[in-house]
Amino acid sequence: MDPASPTNRAPAIEAEGKGERMYPLEQAICTCQQCRLAGGRTQAVPGAGNYNAVVMFVGEGPGFEEDRQGRPFVGRSGQFLTEMLNSVGIRREEVYITNVVKCRPPDNRDPLPDELLACSDYLTRQVALINPRIIVTLGRFSMQRWLPGASITKVHGQVRNIGHGRIALAMFHPAAALRNPQWRREFAQDIQILPNLIARASKANEAAARGEALPAGVPHPGDPDYRSDSAKPVTSTAQADSSGDKPAGLL
Repeated sequence: MDPASPTNRAPAIEAEGKGERMYPLEQAICTCQQCRLAGGRTQAVPGAGNYNAVVMFVGEGPGFEEDRQGRPFVGRSGQFLTEMLNSVGIRREEVYITNVVKCRPPDNRDPLPDELLACSDYLTRQVALINPRIIVTLGRFSMQRWLPGASITKVHGQVRNIGHGRIALAMFHPAAALRNPQWRREFAQDIQILPNLIARASKANEAAARGEALPAGVPHPGDPDYRSDSAKPVTSTAQADSSGDKPAGLL
């Protein structure tokens, strides 16, 4: 197939459009003064990765190296995350990575409630722009965003429907996995779930592009604001794609 054909150029064009919309958001994050963390940062860390990603990783906050370089997960825990992604055949360039807070808390302490609130809208807007099918929560602060009240030790490795055609996969934070041998083993086990989820999510996006199923980012069956009269008809092909043991929310 011709790489310059309109079909192959469409994702690149879409990513370029998302980049144009993401740029002012990233600039707003980099100049943000909404909480005390701004006073101690070297650089804010908006996020990085593929704007067309079907999977979005959300961690806690920048560490020392992230604050220095302005990029997420570039320190020891980031190297571990990259190694774990590679171990299951996922390139880091294929995903998008960010955090619930965009500036480093002093001495890597836990982010405080008002700091989480100050960054909340930035993360909401990033999710809307990337429009992932899968959100991987790394650690308890990210997990609480989508699974409030849950315990990371009880829900890690589980897939939950979070609405609007999206699912969440809860995982330990890479830094915690590096400190705890048991959690490291469980992190390695949990990440093995991702390739199959990504394959299913990609098929769901392809079906939605053909008009055979609902896209991500809109209410799906089971969502509180779903209306059946807004759903597109599903063809027999899409029904075949969506059969079997698939996580809720992908189609």
